[in-house]
Amino acid sequence: MKRNLLFGLTIASMLFTACSTDDTADVILNINNAGNTGSTGTTISGTFTSNLTLEAGTDYTLNGSLIMASGTTLTIPAGTTIKALAQGSDVYIAISQGAKINALGTAANPIVLTSNASNPEAGDWGGLIVLGRAPINSVSGSSTSTSEIASLPYGGTDAGDDSGSISYMRIEYSGGSADGQSENNGFSFYAVGNGTLVEYIQAFEGKDDGIEFFGGTVNVDFVSVVNAQDDSIDWTEGYTGIITNAYVKHGTDHDKGIEADGFNTDIGNNSSPVFWSKPTVNNLTIIGNGSSTGNEAIRLRAGTQGIFNNISIQGFAEGFDLDGDQGDSPTGAGVLSNNLQVTDVLFTDVTLKLKNDTGETFTESDFISGDGNGTGTNYSSWSTGWTVE
Repeated sequence: MKRNLLFGLTIASMLFTACSTDDTADVILNINNAGNTGSTGTTISGTFTSNLTLEAGTDYTLNGSLIMASGTTLTIPAGTTIKALAQGSDVYIAISQGAKINALGTAANPIVLTSNASNPEAGDWGGLIVLGRAPINSVSGSSTSTSEIASLPYGGTDAGDDSGSISYMRIEYSGGSADGQSENNGFSFYAVGNGTLVEYIQAFEGKDDGIEFFGGTVNVDFVSVVNAQDDSIDWTEGYTGIITNAYVKHGTDHDKGIEADGFNTDIGNNSSPVFWSKPTVNNLTIIGNGSSTGNEAIRLRAGTQGIFNNISIQGFAEGFDLDGDQGDSPTGAGVLSNNLQVTDVLFTDVTLKLKNDTGETFTESDFISGDGNGTGTNYSSWSTGWTVE
């Protein structure tokens, strides 16, 4: 495999090799800095086996896949903007198992990953992929699965796995699709552990999901998803983290506010002992386009469990749509065992609060308590200065 390296005036030399688990096309590492700090014209891509620290004040163009191998750290300073070539799914940033990202922006100086197109559109580039060693239920024990994009390994037994820190980061125009089954999201968290800090993140104008959790235990605080064309928040493969203060707003093209699976229906629940997705969601607001336009705010299926506290849903034909059966997808059984519950919810312009397609018999009050008491998240108190709509 041939690789080229162009040294700039301010970029130190670094080692790099192919990641053996990556089955995408070979990448050329190309760092071309046109001048000193504050200059423009730096392109980045490649597979790194040593740390990569970006420089504040430098404009970066992501011109392919950037993969951080195990044992490395990608550091992105506050205020950094990375513009990705508008070439779809093969342009992305991936933090492998055992690698870390250190991306700590501020409200005044967020980190922005966006498209370099003059007229950017959803799906221009891939997105951010973080892979960890926390549990997933698509495999058994310490086995690993592989990611949809880049075929990188994820999964394990370390619930406290640490993939680094992300704060005040906005991802725009992501979601490039390789094919109908392999699609980038704004943020893709694969088996990320709760030793990872993720807070103040926004996915804006994405072609696929805004944020998707493939198993793992990571806790995410202060989440904004605006104009995702597929699901805004998605979980599967046994995700069991905590989501606190989440805001979802639909654009013209959209799917669900939340789509939640207890396991990946393309793979199956292969965990032993068997476990299901069961996150806790606190302070959630989902704003749709009106009850007359149809669609569900939250779809719960494939045996997912979950605890929802303080929810506000506005402008949907259906608030909660529960799908499952009495066999391998026991979503309704979660309601009966109190493992799938909603406490304090406000429905505004919602035609049907609960649709039960689980095969189990239960009442609305078995699933929802505190109807009318929800307020959702106080979005204006934490979104100012770093989010866009």
